[in-house]
Amino acid sequence: MMSSMPPAELTLRDVYAARQRIASVAARTPLAPSPTLSGLAGARVRLKLECVQHTGSFKVRGAANKLSSLSDEERARGVITFSTGNHGRAVAFVARQAGVKAVICLSEMVPANKVEGVRQFGAEVVRHGQSQDEAMARAYELVEERGLTLVHPFDDPQVIAGQGTIGLEILEELPGVDTVLVPLSGGGLIGGVALALKAANPGTRVIGVSMARGAAMYHSLQAGKPVQVAEKETLADSLSGGVGLDNRYTFEMVRRFVDEVILLAEEEIAEGMAFTLEEHRLIVEGAGAVGIAALLRGKVTDLGREVAVVVSGGNVDIAQVLGLVQEYRPTP
Repeated sequence: MMSSMPPAELTLRDVYAARQRIASVAARTPLAPSPTLSGLAGARVRLKLECVQHTGSFKVRGAANKLSSLSDEERARGVITFSTGNHGRAVAFVARQAGVKAVICLSEMVPANKVEGVRQFGAEVVRHGQSQDEAMARAYELVEERGLTLVHPFDDPQVIAGQGTIGLEILEELPGVDTVLVPLSGGGLIGGVALALKAANPGTRVIGVSMARGAAMYHSLQAGKPVQVAEKETLADSLSGGVGLDNRYTFEMVRRFVDEVILLAEEEIAEGMAFTLEEHRLIVEGAGAVGIAALLRGKVTDLGREVAVVVSGGNVDIAQVLGLVQEYRPTP
């Protein structure tokens, strides 16, 4: 899958520029050792804790970079996005700080806690449809009706570059990293992270991890082009949604840069969430736990000596996680 060159529209320089732009908005997150996972994996495993970001997920990086790149006229008109929750929350957070009006389109599939998380930052919430694709269609209608500026959740160079700053931080703390596991959905996160990692060392393995239920990017890769995949209920709800049939950036970046894609059953994701609470005292949503779950189940071979796992978010109902701990408590 790997190639040495990114799409011409996006370079490592863009990722460094993004880091400068977002420094006052997005936190530099810890890269924490995981002794138990290290023992299981036979490698030194560290967790990149994006779940402790200001908005509870990595999405604030891309949102901050995109909004800081807008013209005064675009900011004055206001912004709009569609989301499975975390990107919408991030856009709402950054927009409020910048004094920009924000409209967030969410489908009826988005969990109540994530809807409330968006409203918390003062954005207008539009609920529409039974999938992210349907929420996206409504967002594009509102762009035309109201003259709003679209902040795409993944298929945008500035959003991708913002997410890529995670890769820079991993490299600075772990320059010899051999393998990085990254949650995979629309590809903005893994595309940006892989761009940074492969620029430093093309031999670094980048592995995408997704849920088996409705993994749009996985099925698109199998088809050789973006395809539509039915959205299904899953613990990893942040990884739901399509990649866009007119995808311009992330499909090609994932195809070129990602070495392997792993799919997980719901039970495996639940185990990852339970493990992270038990072992690290961290509340992590299903999407954030997929890399951990893949290691727990021994789904990755040839890890090398140094491994990083991107824990992408923690925006989940606490009662749900506590229930999973009771059901999937790790056995010694």
